Amino acid sequence: MIDLQGMKRFRWTRSLILGLVAVVGGCMVGPNYRTPPSEMPGQWSEEPKGVEVAAAPDISRWWTLFEDPKLNDLIERAVRANKDLKIAAARVREARAQRGVTAADLFPTVNADGSYVYSQKSLTTTNPPLVSSGSSPAATVGGVSTGSTNLFQVGFDAGWELDLWGGTRRAVEAADANLAASVENLRSVLVTLVSDVAVSYMQVRGFQLRLGIARNNIASQRQTLELTEARFEAGLSSELAVAQQKAQLAATEATVPAFESGMRQAIHQLGVLLGGKPELLLEELLDEEPIPPVPPGVPAGLPSDLLRQRPDIRASERQLAAATASIGVATAQLFPQFSLTGTVGQQSMFSSKWFTPGSNYFSIGPSVSWAIFDAGRIRWNIKVQDARQEQAFHTYEKTILVALKDVEDALVAYSKEQDTRESLKLAVDSNQRAYDISYELYAKGLVDFLNVLDAQRNLFVTQDQYAQSTLRVSTDLVALYKALGGGWDVPPEAAVRPVARNAPENPVGQGQ
Repeated sequence: MIDLQGMKRFRWTRSLILGLVAVVGGCMVGPNYRTPPSEMPGQWSEEPKGVEVAAAPDISRWWTLFEDPKLNDLIERAVRANKDLKIAAARVREARAQRGVTAADLFPTVNADGSYVYSQKSLTTTNPPLVSSGSSPAATVGGVSTGSTNLFQVGFDAGWELDLWGGTRRAVEAADANLAASVENLRSVLVTLVSDVAVSYMQVRGFQLRLGIARNNIASQRQTLELTEARFEAGLSSELAVAQQKAQLAATEATVPAFESGMRQAIHQLGVLLGGKPELLLEELLDEEPIPPVPPGVPAGLPSDLLRQRPDIRASERQLAAATASIGVATAQLFPQFSLTGTVGQQSMFSSKWFTPGSNYFSIGPSVSWAIFDAGRIRWNIKVQDARQEQAFHTYEKTILVALKDVEDALVAYSKEQDTRESLKLAVDSNQRAYDISYELYAKGLVDFLNVLDAQRNLFVTQDQYAQSTLRVSTDLVALYKALGGGWDVPPEAAVRPVARNAPENPVGQGQ
């Protein structure tokens, strides 16, 4: 027989809960987040040489401006295989999964359970065993009831904590912000990766250039030594000149092992950046190639573009949003927590009557809990979240300032190093001319050998300095593009594809 009174109470309880949700469900305690305004300068303080400043330039694939096919290839391979990038991608998937865990608290939980229990009372107790009313027919031993019973049960338990104050929704809001921050952190890794590959590759070519200069000077100095020895044997020169030239030759030869070591170490670094063993690229990069030249009129953005282009600024802003939402999560604990629980199922002591209407049972009802006294724990936690939000805000502002400094430093370095290289080029040309003249005059016996030695030494030093400056001009340009945040929007799908069995699909590249 249907319990009409029970059904009425159920409908009344349901209406009460739904009405309460409708009235209060839109409430969300805690501050609503707004992106803080940032005062950015209109122009850079440095007027960069060889840089075209324009709003929102396309620097997503800045390395192609060097027009070096090998550099392009290495960067593409690094994006596919770099381990740091894969670690960052796994962290994105972790943040996405954590967001799903948090959002699940918005919905009811339902558990299914079933059981069968057979029980029998002791035959040796003082009192005769009792048989519960409605129990299954008890077995008898010697005319005495054993008191055995069966209990069959299956049902569902449900629970739902109503998010009346928005605490769970604030938690989801924080999880969304943390997910976006993890994506920006992945992009920061990508920006660093492409710049590290470019710098390491240019260092390889820089050491090869210095090696070539050293070997050319060694060949020239050996020729000078042969001339000096010939003049000494002919009595036209002293043994001092021979000794001085041998010392100069040995000093120049001593630079070769250091250059070779630096070149191989840079190749080893590239191998690791490409996700392989250090010797991965040895055969591929040992042949000498020039340093990738900088293009004329490279594009650069305005200071305001940093807010859009720098992943670290974007990540810091999202971390501020997460910290703001966490205040709401903590504030919601000040208010009563309402839950709705219910149970429905079938229970019987007779298997034959288990699934009959008379075995049905259910219960439903709201519950409330409210922390009346907790020694100020909740309010102290709110203050903790307030302090963390303040930290996140100052971190965001500092990140912007550091980004501005990075770009200003890179602009100054790139501009001034070009001036340095031009001066060194004049020095190399002048020293080459001085060496040619002194060598010719010495061969004719018109000047002392010390003039040749000084010109020879100065030539090698300035040639090596010019090679280093040429390298710095290229690497300073790489540093400028890194400071501008160039390369973050290159989609690294192949690099971040999950490798673990049953891993979730790669979330990178999806809109945030």
